[in-house]
Amino acid sequence: MSEERVAIVTGGSRGIGRAVVEDLADDGWRVYFCSRSAGSVDSALDEVRGRFGDRIAGRPVDVREQDEVDRFVAWVAEDAGRIDCLVNNAGLGRFASVEELSGDDWREVLRTNLDGCFYFIRAVAPVMKSRGSGTIINIASLAARNPFAGGAAYNASKFGLLGLSEAAMLDLRHDGVRVAAILPGSVDTAFHRSHRDDTAWMLTPEDVSRAVADVLAYPDRALASRIELRPSRPPKK
Repeated sequence: MSEERVAIVTGGSRGIGRAVVEDLADDGWRVYFCSRSAGSVDSALDEVRGRFGDRIAGRPVDVREQDEVDRFVAWVAEDAGRIDCLVNNAGLGRFASVEELSGDDWREVLRTNLDGCFYFIRAVAPVMKSRGSGTIINIASLAARNPFAGGAAYNASKFGLLGLSEAAMLDLRHDGVRVAAILPGSVDTAFHRSHRDDTAWMLTPEDVSRAVADVLAYPDRALASRIELRPSRPPKK
């Protein structure tokens, strides 16, 4: 069995996930990522292959579908022989007032942002427990503690993800598996750039990736179970 550390990153083709994939690979990890779109996976692999070779691998996965998640995790476990880290990053937002939010949008957000994280945690936990070690990091949001108008689905998903993270931490801590949640504020990704003119004040994907690295850097005896990461100088209201 390889002694190379192995990580799974969901939503790893762009934005925060892509930064985490590249930073982990730079640090010597072997990284398996997924994205819902096969085209996004192929494009990301083409862009990183010259720099990282076969240290990074990816496949399309719809995190809303438990059987797809289970197959992906089984592939990683068989191919690499171990899973040391899971970064649950895949997510999306649909924003509207509660009376205007459609049932389809509500379900898509909850299934992606919450169900998908549960499916991945459930799938990797036995692999990590068998080795007596592992770290699961859920990328939540400050929206997990701060509701806002028009954010019913997104807030509910992130409130739920924070609760899932803390319950899973208690379930798995005595098996050597650490679970943490990172709650970033506004991050300069494609989503925010399409809605705002000024993004210079925002966090960058690399800021969030650094928080992931910080969690992983703690010794086994220590766990930063919740990290809130804010822009230093957001616009004054």
